[in-house]
Amino acid sequence: MLNRAINFRFQHTWLLYLLPLAGVGIHLLYQAAGKSAEKGNNLIMDEIHQPGGGVPRRMGPVVFIATVATHLFGGSAGREGTAVQIGGSMAALFGKYFKLNKPDMVMMLTAGMAAGFAAVFGTPLTGAVFAMEVLYIGRIQYNAVLPCLAAAIIGDYTVSVWGVHHTAYHINALANTPYFLSAYLPFDVLLLLKVIVASVAYGGVSGLFAKLTHWIKNSFLKIFTSRWLIPVAGGAGIILLTLLIGKPDYLSLGVTPEYPNAVTIASAFHGGGADTWSWLWKTVYTALTLGSGFKGGEVTPLFYIGATLGNTLSVLFNAPVSLFAGLGFIAVFAGATNTPVACTLMGVELFGGEHVLLYAIACFVAYYCSGSTGIYSAQRIAAAKFEPEADGSYNRKDH
Repeated sequence: MLNRAINFRFQHTWLLYLLPLAGVGIHLLYQAAGKSAEKGNNLIMDEIHQPGGGVPRRMGPVVFIATVATHLFGGSAGREGTAVQIGGSMAALFGKYFKLNKPDMVMMLTAGMAAGFAAVFGTPLTGAVFAMEVLYIGRIQYNAVLPCLAAAIIGDYTVSVWGVHHTAYHINALANTPYFLSAYLPFDVLLLLKVIVASVAYGGVSGLFAKLTHWIKNSFLKIFTSRWLIPVAGGAGIILLTLLIGKPDYLSLGVTPEYPNAVTIASAFHGGGADTWSWLWKTVYTALTLGSGFKGGEVTPLFYIGATLGNTLSVLFNAPVSLFAGLGFIAVFAGATNTPVACTLMGVELFGGEHVLLYAIACFVAYYCSGSTGIYSAQRIAAAKFEPEADGSYNRKDH
């Protein structure tokens, strides 16, 4: 449905000008049927932390409709949020049907998140670990490993049976050139230093994205007393930005090119495949889209931001383009979601295991450099990255 919606907009570019109207429709849809479902992934995570009100079964169809509408009219959003919420709402539906107790319901919800994430990206191992790692900063819920792994594998297999194919990304082989201490070390020390410096930037951009999205959302809530005006303002902002830039590259997922030589995630893996500031434009577009109430998720735009930032940094550091795009792809995601282990595994599943050491370094450096803010407000702190503030707080939900 997303592919069809996006391709339909490519053929009817005037649909972008209806984005504010679509935003009002999404707002009214959630007011009429969504209710608590508007909290999205955070609602599922809250229910896992403290079972109470439950995950409404209407969450799945409501977020499905809202996400397709967002992309049909050009909003810059992802798709994993929708998949995770569909998985969570289905898990809650089955859990209630079988009258599961609270611990089993928590396990079911976690497995539902794993299945949704794995299915939408074709990464079952990553999906399983992501669902267990994203709940707490600094801790992985290993008691859910078997249900999550089973759900992720079956979810990914189900998508393949439907004939849905995932975009393939490739990191080119590194040139076999002599480097410092090459006779004694299995890696290029200079390249390693470049990766570390770039990863600091990946983490900084992760924090920027999370803070900007939260800031836009909170600012709109303060400015507009009539909530339906928020998506109108956000949609109008997206239209004005597109007219200002003069090209539609930063709309929607950023996976399928609207025209030859458009900037996409795949193009960022090649020299000249991204503009210097593509990552910043996509950050602003997505923060404005999600901060004003449109639906879809953050992860695919984070892939876009990371890959295009990696493309830019590869030129600055005279480093391999595809490698730095791939590292940015996973590291910006790791910093924004505080899931470095899952993102390291994602690098292996998507790009192969040859550079797994660099994947891990990039993800963990970005994780530590992204600050205490993440894209999921329901995430709790099990082990803080840094020392607490003077009053003992971490500016996040503490646990």
